[in-house]
Amino acid sequence: MSAYRDKRSGDRWRYRKMIRLPDGSRVRIEGTPNIDTKEAAERAEREHIRRGEEAIRNPPPAKAKEVPLFAAFARTFMATYATTNNKPSEVESKRSILDNHLTKAFGSERLDEINAQDVEDLKAKMLRTTSAKYVNNVLNVLRKLLRYAADLELVARVPTMKALKLPPSKPEFLDFDDYAKLVEAARQEPELYAAVLLAGEAGLRLGEIVGLHWSDIDRAGVLTVSHNDWRGHLGSPKSGRARELPLTKRTLDAVRAVRHLRSQRVFCQGDGAPWTVTMMRTGLLRQEKRAGLTGRGKWHRLRHTFCSHLAMRGATAIEIKDLAGHQSIATTNRYMHLAPERRRTAMALLETGRGESVARSS
Repeated sequence: MSAYRDKRSGDRWRYRKMIRLPDGSRVRIEGTPNIDTKEAAERAEREHIRRGEEAIRNPPPAKAKEVPLFAAFARTFMATYATTNNKPSEVESKRSILDNHLTKAFGSERLDEINAQDVEDLKAKMLRTTSAKYVNNVLNVLRKLLRYAADLELVARVPTMKALKLPPSKPEFLDFDDYAKLVEAARQEPELYAAVLLAGEAGLRLGEIVGLHWSDIDRAGVLTVSHNDWRGHLGSPKSGRARELPLTKRTLDAVRAVRHLRSQRVFCQGDGAPWTVTMMRTGLLRQEKRAGLTGRGKWHRLRHTFCSHLAMRGATAIEIKDLAGHQSIATTNRYMHLAPERRRTAMALLETGRGESVARSS
């Protein structure tokens, strides 16, 4: 025991000692008993040691975090997770889905009150007015939000969310004759002619065309797709990675023919400001009408045309994936039904092998 008289406190009995707790830590304890005797100081010291050991062996339960309402956590999700991890276009898409669907459905519920039946009810309701693909997009945002809440230990589990099955999609594209008509019609407007070729013969997305810089094309005619413009926000391509592809001669010639010094960007207005999405769409619609084609000014149809024509001319799925910058081979495989000749070529290998075997046996 370490009881002693403390001259500084009127010669009262006190205790003071360094002890080792069950978890291995060392702490100093001290105190003054209510009764001014040595025995009382020793009892108070023993009790102090007991309390310290008990606190280590049986710590108090951690206070559970308060589960927020969906509407409040949606704001947190957008301000932290979405803004940090997503491109501006993805942030805007998530905000739209939260505002128009998820917050309306679950805004007044606590996060841990959302269950699998609630998810199924939402799917059934949305399917009455929208496509299965968009419903899956909504479910994906809900899943990410709840998983983020689980990472923050606000919910114990995320309810099961079964995505809707989608029929195989066949991208809309121009056949060889219609594409030739569009290209010929666009010759009357050199800048749009160059843009059409970049979409149809290099597979650039609308935002990648708007974001294209002169420095992205080297002297050998190799284009590095490293920028994407979304509503004035200049960032990286959709995949997050740059890709290189050699331009066809007529595409390279068309781009070089519109060379200017108004801006670092290839496509800009008279004052150097970048082209807008509206300008791009109305410009393409003008060329479609001039060529006698039906269309709505959808530049992505030209990207589909690029991939489709490559498949029809015998390019492999891996080659198309690399040139188009697809993140998944599943995206590329949507075009491979256009290459039936490759199946016949592959099956012919069996005939070749069988013929060689017969020759060896004879």
